[in-house]
Amino acid sequence: MLQALEDAATRLAVRVSYESLAATIGHGGLCRVRGEYRVIIDKRATVEERVATLAQSLARIDTSTAALPPAARELVAFYNDRPRAPTRRAS
Repeated sequence: MLQALEDAATRLAVRVSYESLAATIGHGGLCRVRGEYRVIIDKRATVEERVATLAQSLARIDTSTAALPPAARELVAFYNDRPRAPTRRAS
């Protein structure tokens, strides 16, 4: 599943990287860097946490043009249907 989500991210021009993140940040997520989408995932995260983080991130963008296997598409749709936590905006 992780490979299918990583492949979809690549097709969508979303860069996925695994880095050491502070415990207060969680397992990672989606951001925009210089106008491009990027998903940063804690390299210490388990495979299940990596899958969840990447699926949640892809749920925030249009994945209709990516050829996702049915199970991966269902997982992204699951996270797309869930309410999102409010985002903080810098003042």
